Amino acid sequence: MIVLVLTSSPPGLRGDLTKWLLEISPGVYVGNVNSRVRTKLWSRVTSMCRDGRALLVYSTPNEQRLSFEVHDHHWEPVDLDGITVMRRPARRRTSKRRTGWSIARGQRRSQAGTWRRRYDADDQSAPDST
Repeated sequence: MIVLVLTSSPPGLRGDLTKWLLEISPGVYVGNVNSRVRTKLWSRVTSMCRDGRALLVYSTPNEQRLSFEVHDHHWEPVDLDGITVMRRPARRRTSKRRTGWSIARGQRRSQAGTWRRRYDADDQSAPDST
């Protein structure tokens, strides 16, 4: 049993896959083919899928009972002690973290300066803090 998921694939490839597999949703193909046909289909998918992505899941006689193949996909299969998992890439921060004082501190500081200037403008001395 195989499951093949295609993203942004050419129509010719999609039509070719329907000869061997059943398309259950746009870009999702399911079928029961032998390993030789599966290998030929995968090589055809990787050669024809130029700027698209492809993911193949097929049954194998291992502990998980399945294996993965990926083509131009961000997620990659990684073997961890005999179990294959899909590694998701780390999220990259697009915004830079600001450094320095906070906006609230800047506003408080600017307001404190106007308070002092107000007393100086009236020729009055600022009240003692003691």
